[in-house]
Amino acid sequence: MHISSAFDGGNIEVVDLPESGDIRLRIRADAGGEFLQWFYFRLSGARQRDCRLLIENAGEASFPQGFRHYRAVASYDRQHWFRVETDFDDQVLGIAHRPISDAVYYAYFAPYSMERHHDFIARCLSDERCHLEVPGQTLDGQDLDLLVIGEPDETKRRCWVIGRQHPGETMAAWWMEGFLERLLDPLDPVTADLLARAVFYVVPNMNPDGSRRGHLRTNAIGANLNREWQAPSMARSPEVALIRERMYRSGVDFSLDVHGDEALPYNFIAGFEGIPSLTESQLALLTEFRTRLAALNPDFQTIHGYPRIEPGKANLSTCTNFLAENFGCLSMTLEQPFKDAANRPLPELGWSPARCRLLARACLDALHPLLGKLR
Repeated sequence: MHISSAFDGGNIEVVDLPESGDIRLRIRADAGGEFLQWFYFRLSGARQRDCRLLIENAGEASFPQGFRHYRAVASYDRQHWFRVETDFDDQVLGIAHRPISDAVYYAYFAPYSMERHHDFIARCLSDERCHLEVPGQTLDGQDLDLLVIGEPDETKRRCWVIGRQHPGETMAAWWMEGFLERLLDPLDPVTADLLARAVFYVVPNMNPDGSRRGHLRTNAIGANLNREWQAPSMARSPEVALIRERMYRSGVDFSLDVHGDEALPYNFIAGFEGIPSLTESQLALLTEFRTRLAALNPDFQTIHGYPRIEPGKANLSTCTNFLAENFGCLSMTLEQPFKDAANRPLPELGWSPARCRLLARACLDALHPLLGKLR
């Protein structure tokens, strides 16, 4: 038997690989050593063998509660990902599986490679309405891709959508596929009307370095990008510095920052209620978007989420709070589960790439009637 994670997004360390099939593993921490949780590796040579894979430092994870009532994903072809038997005793995460192929992949959530990212960007650019900007490069020298969809003019709303500030939250990348595929559908009347009245600035992957390195939460130097918005620097967080500067040039009327939450088994919107300059208009738009999205897609709900922050107590270093405060816009964080959606569970798949895409499509329907109210 053999275990490898020496590929795009891979992360695992082998402690012991005995022929008995009781395999001992550890998750490698992000750069900087502050975060660990994401894992992704291949097991080969175990066809038709009962295996138990023990991730011994799962209890040291950044969000150990994320492993409670959780099931890992597996795939033979890296296209279809299914859930496998998993247990957690607050220290060790155990995965029990009998592979039916010579090679099987296991991961925290369905991975999304940088190669797939580049293929998807290329497909989007086959539409003449979609243009690529490269504001700059990451610390590892990768391009930071920004798609601009629609022709800017002063009458149009400026809608920003970004994903994967935290690279291990790969559901954001799957969501982006659904969002951009629908936005660029020439036969869709909703998105045709949106593009007649708005320009969309879309960053499908804010953290290419962390994505390729197999990080949960940080870039190449260990910066948590979603804590860098108040004072980013090219030395520490060029990803945020570059996109924030571009936002100041375009303006922002709407922003959606797409994430995943390790612990909560729900889809929900985190808002900006604690910003100092909060207005009733912003709150009304936030409530309307949440309500419309819940009506459009039952996988989304409005009961469970993060506690509401007291007025004036918001952390302005996060994207959603920074943009709401500095642009006076509707700015939101969409959180998706690593587990299943507890309000509508599908045990074999859990929360999955296909469900991410469908939720993204519904977000466009939720935005459509709000567009005229954004200014």
